[in-house]
Amino acid sequence: MGPNTARGPTEPEPCWPGPNGRGQPTSSPRRFPRGPPHQGIQPVRFARDGPASGRTPPSPSTRPRPPRSAASASPPTAAPLAADRRVLLVGEVGPTTLPAFLLQARNEYDLLLVGYVGNKSAVFPLQLLGFDVDPINSVQFSNHTGYPTFRGQVLNGNELWDLIEGLEENELLHYTHLLTGYIGSVSFLNAVLQVVDKLRSVNPDLTYVCDPVLGDEGKLYVPQELISVYQQKVVPVSSMLTPNEFEVELLTGLRITSEQDGLTACNTLHSAGPRKVVITSALIEGRLLLIGSHKKTEEHPPEQFKIEIPKIPAYFTGTGDLATALLLGWSNKYPDNLETAAELAVSSLQAVLKRTVEDYKRAGFDPSTSSLEIRLIQSQDDIRNPARTCKAVKYS
Repeated sequence: MGPNTARGPTEPEPCWPGPNGRGQPTSSPRRFPRGPPHQGIQPVRFARDGPASGRTPPSPSTRPRPPRSAASASPPTAAPLAADRRVLLVGEVGPTTLPAFLLQARNEYDLLLVGYVGNKSAVFPLQLLGFDVDPINSVQFSNHTGYPTFRGQVLNGNELWDLIEGLEENELLHYTHLLTGYIGSVSFLNAVLQVVDKLRSVNPDLTYVCDPVLGDEGKLYVPQELISVYQQKVVPVSSMLTPNEFEVELLTGLRITSEQDGLTACNTLHSAGPRKVVITSALIEGRLLLIGSHKKTEEHPPEQFKIEIPKIPAYFTGTGDLATALLLGWSNKYPDNLETAAELAVSSLQAVLKRTVEDYKRAGFDPSTSSLEIRLIQSQDDIRNPARTCKAVKYS
């Protein structure tokens, strides 16, 4: 699957979550049409950014350089400190994409993360939530593919494994988490499965969070043959699964037309492996819902809940990757309370999206004319300490 056939995470997206089409605009339950939404639109300059601040960065020729001499040769590299949270993230990366992530945490958690639609949307939030992140870019693009053109490279499975071997040779393979997102070929997905096995041979307690990006609203973003690989190989080794409505239908063979259908689908996925399942968006009876399910023990039924997601009349890039990162981060802080983790993740994302719309409007831009680049840096307080504005309702 070449760069020009990449799936929708790089397309304009609705309010929740995003790159995978997991979200809907207020005016319509349908996705924004495919194509170059940014064509003919000039970059927006926000008043508090760039030259308006009155600060001009020094040119490369005027930046101070440290003195170099034979006596100032680099010292030997110190071994890394033991990580508390270390994530390996593997996925797609433009300055805004996410297929998989390599996250590396030097304090309490490690996460593997690959892929600002992907890595760019996920790395900074995970760092704010206490992770050291090692991102592996499955694609390295000049910009995300929602723009008229893009250039860059695509990583193949052998190249991914080469990076893993380099980490292993230096004893750097102890990760607490692995996060994967969009993967466009069977060969690369099989390489990711090898990575899961390798990481668990080092740390059997590795948490694998899988965002099974397959498509949205009846449209596949990936080759058909990936579905069976996810069903037979990926779902059984996942700790947490975050599909959208269409993806959960593909994985389970069940049609989601009611909340009960969503709960049944979660139970089906639990029986295949993952303890935690979050259907990140399901449009049911005109409402956009997140449906979560946590099976804590084999002996007891799962704890299940829903969160109604407010609709925002705009489209965004990078929200799907941000949503997955927030779910991972908050579920790590609340490992036994998926309900609280989901409330914080949805509330945080809504705050980021509202700030994004407000900033574009202040800059004189009509948010309805194109997809918006989310304002992550300006929203870091909402990521680190969100007000809990979206509440979960438990199913009895």
